Amino acid sequence: MSESVDEGHGDRPDEASLRVIDLFAGCGGLTEGFKQTGRFTPVAAVEHDLAAAATYAANFGEDHVYPGKIEDWVTGELPDAEVVVGGPPCQGFSSLNRRRLDDPRNELWRHYMETLVKVRPKAFLIENVDRFGASDEFQLLRQETELGGMLEDYQIDARVVRATDFGAAQLRRRFIVIGTLRDLPKIDVPNGTVPKDEWRTVRQAFEGLTGDVDPGEQQLPSMTTEAFGHILPGVFKTPDLHITRNYREVSLKRFARIPEGGDRRDLPNFLKAPCWIGHNSGSFDVMGRMHWDRPSVTIRTEFFKPEKGRYLHPDRPRAITHHEAARLQGFPDEFQWVGGKLAIARQIGNAVPVELARGLGEHIASQLR
Repeated sequence: MSESVDEGHGDRPDEASLRVIDLFAGCGGLTEGFKQTGRFTPVAAVEHDLAAAATYAANFGEDHVYPGKIEDWVTGELPDAEVVVGGPPCQGFSSLNRRRLDDPRNELWRHYMETLVKVRPKAFLIENVDRFGASDEFQLLRQETELGGMLEDYQIDARVVRATDFGAAQLRRRFIVIGTLRDLPKIDVPNGTVPKDEWRTVRQAFEGLTGDVDPGEQQLPSMTTEAFGHILPGVFKTPDLHITRNYREVSLKRFARIPEGGDRRDLPNFLKAPCWIGHNSGSFDVMGRMHWDRPSVTIRTEFFKPEKGRYLHPDRPRAITHHEAARLQGFPDEFQWVGGKLAIARQIGNAVPVELARGLGEHIASQLR
């Protein structure tokens, strides 16, 4: 990587910190949160998406990143670690995909299990969409922790948590599994400590950002970097991502009619898409505008498309920018990014909210100590 790691992200924690392996690491949301506790040192990360792996490397170092498939990585020599974390791809469990049980991505958690057998960490963490808890795959995972299973040395706790309860400005529900070696005290999945009337809001997340973005600002700065032998766009600081799109006239007319907290139902029929006319049920987040003083909805990979969800800025005629989406995901402005606009959008939307990751990391570290 031709760019150096920023101060604050490349610092080595004290020698007493816990070593952590991040599987399906993406751009590093889990690692960022765990690092922010000051109690973890990343010793390995596995991510098959090249741009995401390069983003991870730009922030945490390239030396311990494997930019390839976990099924290949797990066959080699693995480092020692006290904790293994990761979020296997969740598309197969998503309600948007009708829980496709035959999706091969649902099998990737088995390679996560192989890692646990080889590394034998004190604790592990799996995060996934809330529907994972009702999947056949999770039931099989639970069976593997019973007598005779490949993870019989581990005890687990699992539940759905809300990122807002951990300080995120985003109402995102995730299914969390924490496993602990049976000869150690069991670590339960924690409840967040932030009460509903103190949830972080969009206004707080956007503090210091200008809402005015020139429609001409549609492209990332022209720069490239080398990562893992490839030339990629970047490295960009998060403020470089404050860019928008050039919207059609009909889109701008729609935006002008939708108030804060409103959606497609606020439009007159002549501005509605044909499929919206007469349909006042189903998703009300389509062409929805965020509330200033509430958390955002879940930030997904296409947050820059208002037709995909409640992604309109609270009072501007546009969807939120990549910078604003990164803020809602908890990434600090000094975080660095590699890839084109679409690649970075995927990285942001697929990440674990940093505040949630930090809360889980603090809990695991305190229990292991």
